[in-house]
Amino acid sequence: MSLLLTGGMGYIGSHTVVELISQQQDVVIFDNLTNSSPKVLDRLEEITGVRPHFVEGDICNKADLIKVFTDFEIDAVVHFAGLKAVGESNEVPLMYYQNNVSGSVNLFQVMGDFNVKNLVFSSSATVYGENNQSPLVETMPTSATNPYGQTKLMIENILFDLAKSDPNWSIINLRYFNPIGAHESGLIGENPSGIPNNLLPYVAQVAVGRLAQLSVFGDDYDTPDGTGVRDYIHVVDLAKGHVKALQKLTDISGCQAINLGTGNGTSVLEIIDAFARISEKTINYKIVPRRAGDIATVFANANLAKTVLNWQADLDLTTMITDTWRWQSKNPNGYE
Repeated sequence: MSLLLTGGMGYIGSHTVVELISQQQDVVIFDNLTNSSPKVLDRLEEITGVRPHFVEGDICNKADLIKVFTDFEIDAVVHFAGLKAVGESNEVPLMYYQNNVSGSVNLFQVMGDFNVKNLVFSSSATVYGENNQSPLVETMPTSATNPYGQTKLMIENILFDLAKSDPNWSIINLRYFNPIGAHESGLIGENPSGIPNNLLPYVAQVAVGRLAQLSVFGDDYDTPDGTGVRDYIHVVDLAKGHVKALQKLTDISGCQAINLGTGNGTSVLEIIDAFARISEKTINYKIVPRRAGDIATVFANANLAKTVLNWQADLDLTTMITDTWRWQSKNPNGYE
């Protein structure tokens, strides 16, 4: 039996492949390479000694999905595939709804047709919206402030409805906080196309000389230094959370949302200072006005993950930044 990872060539997907292979799991990667590089496959083989199965295909193409389920005996699916840039989602919302929501419905329909009803979904803490106070807990009301967040929330709601309609489904929605870091080898890491949307790859590209300076959006929040506070989690810890979730699916009937975070908050300026210290590089930045929809503080209550999955984040901020810098300095232009 095999585990299917949609979007498995991406940042979080590729790190999860490494952790699954370390557990002697047979992995099939399904990816359209829109936000990833074919070179990842070689890097995965270099790290693990195993070349995972790779099928180039698109969740928006049902025929592609049917073929992969026909060709491989799939036992469970980890669904990473999706567009993920908040700013872009505001500019082209229909593309996000078409790709993320319609593509996911295609996947779930084909899974049902092949009687594969074990699923871990890559969700996001963005589903908590802007009206909840941190620490964020899974029982809080959900909402979204942009089309990207809406797609995550819509897919979660589809999955809750699907599980209610058929008790044979076992589904875990993993709500990520802010993944950073890279594999300790420096062979795989976050490789955004174009200008990075997230803080750490932007800082890393300033440090390596690809970008001139970082914009810090607001220094007047109600936080210790005025800049936004977020819950940063090492991508390897996050990947291990998927392994634990897959192991737990056999015990779960229905659909359950679980946070993956550290439970700690770190400000933008703390990240910049730590990165400058570890990289021994100057991080040029300027303070600019707040972005609409940004909130002061976001961090997880991660107790449910510990109770249900027997998982907790182990790697500290120094390790996260050290691993990010190793990846970026070894790969100044990403995989290119």
